[in-house]
Amino acid sequence: MFFIRNWSYIRVPKDQTMSNNKLIKPTESELEILQILWSKGLATVREVHEGLAASKDVGYTTTLKLMQIMNEKGLVKRDDSMRTHVYQAAVNKERTQKHLLNKMIDSLFGGSPTQLVIQALGETKASPEEIEKIQALLNDLKKQ
Repeated sequence: MFFIRNWSYIRVPKDQTMSNNKLIKPTESELEILQILWSKGLATVREVHEGLAASKDVGYTTTLKLMQIMNEKGLVKRDDSMRTHVYQAAVNKERTQKHLLNKMIDSLFGGSPTQLVIQALGETKASPEEIEKIQALLNDLKKQ
């Protein structure tokens, strides 16, 4: 099975999950499904579909097909031991976020995390709690 990574093809064995391979960037729709699975832990296609349908117009068969593709890619695991298949994320949320954030920093901000932070904080209002967390992180970074 072949997938595109950095505009080139790589071979990913079907029996391996994403945690054992180099990360492949999930599509926007796949990320929406992963967000639901990360929050629920385990879910049927129906439950995922209901979660998606709450914020956008999507057909059940589209959700089913996407989840089948994600299973083939190794993004999700499927337990088909019962009549209703149960899915769970096969990729770690934090690792996926870190990978996507690094790719975004590289491609949009010329590799500068400072530019990302300036852009993010300049465009949105951070709560006092968020500012405290940011300040604590900056203090920790200064100590290193």
